[in-house]
Amino acid sequence: MSLTQAIKLLSGETPGERELSEREASALMSAMLDGGLGELELGALLALLEHKPVTLAELLGYSAALSPRCSRLKPLAGSARPVVFACYHGVRGEPHLLPLIALTLQRLGVPVLVHGALDGAGGVAAAYVFRELGVLPCANLAQAQLRIEEHKLAFVPTAVLAPGLAELLALKGRLGFGGFIQALARLLSPFEGETLQVVGTNAVMGSQLLREYLAISGTRALLLEGVEGEAFADPRRRPQLEYVTVEECRVLFDAETAALKHSATLPAAIDALTVAAWIRRAMSGEVPLPLPLVNQIACCLYGAGYTDDINQAKAIVAIETGSLAAA
Repeated sequence: MSLTQAIKLLSGETPGERELSEREASALMSAMLDGGLGELELGALLALLEHKPVTLAELLGYSAALSPRCSRLKPLAGSARPVVFACYHGVRGEPHLLPLIALTLQRLGVPVLVHGALDGAGGVAAAYVFRELGVLPCANLAQAQLRIEEHKLAFVPTAVLAPGLAELLALKGRLGFGGFIQALARLLSPFEGETLQVVGTNAVMGSQLLREYLAISGTRALLLEGVEGEAFADPRRRPQLEYVTVEECRVLFDAETAALKHSATLPAAIDALTVAAWIRRAMSGEVPLPLPLVNQIACCLYGAGYTDDINQAKAIVAIETGSLAAA
């Protein structure tokens, strides 16, 4: 399929469905990631993809193109599966508490890799909070590998893992949109071997599409409705926490229909400095962790293979966080 044909198909100028086959989607994304398109054509394609519902075949094709263009880290021998979080959207209405989950897993000895944007595009990015906590972005792949091995926690900018994808993401500021590319970036798998990917649903890719994609692609994942697209649970009302593998889709925690009556005290403001200070207090036991996050940490332990029993994972997290709510 030529570029002109792809644009006509995606814009609905050709008869039939506005859908690409898996092969066509892979070829198109390959050209976009490799810089094989002019600025005008690239902008037109991104605009069309931004406003077109993604099909399963297309998502599989896009991911097939992205996979060989992503650098890989080596997992640690004898440890739990690495847990991977993607952070590509600044949070505007809530404190960004994903670093709290990452630090708790690190304390338990589970390797954690967070990849994503260095800025929040007007919101508070995870990178801002991590920086206040002393977790600085890795400058290259070797540094990321070293931090995973020595500290079991690394924040890796997209440009280190997939430069072509980072260039597409950088167009967001110029074009005023970029939700489609952000949604695709959240599915990066930057490790050799098995991992647990924590995936938040978003406006571009809903739970049904992601559930099907994760199962078909053989990705082990924890699927949830995150906070503004970021992959951490609403601290006031737990979303459904679903464990997805090629063998099964299993709900580990049901969604709560109402906000918690006695929720944990949250940070007084959402800026990175205030949130980081509150996270330090939570890690030292001065303030309780929000119950939905306790539940999510238990799911991560189970999915990472830290234990093969979800009830044991709940008990471990209950002890570690001083909360009985995980049970």
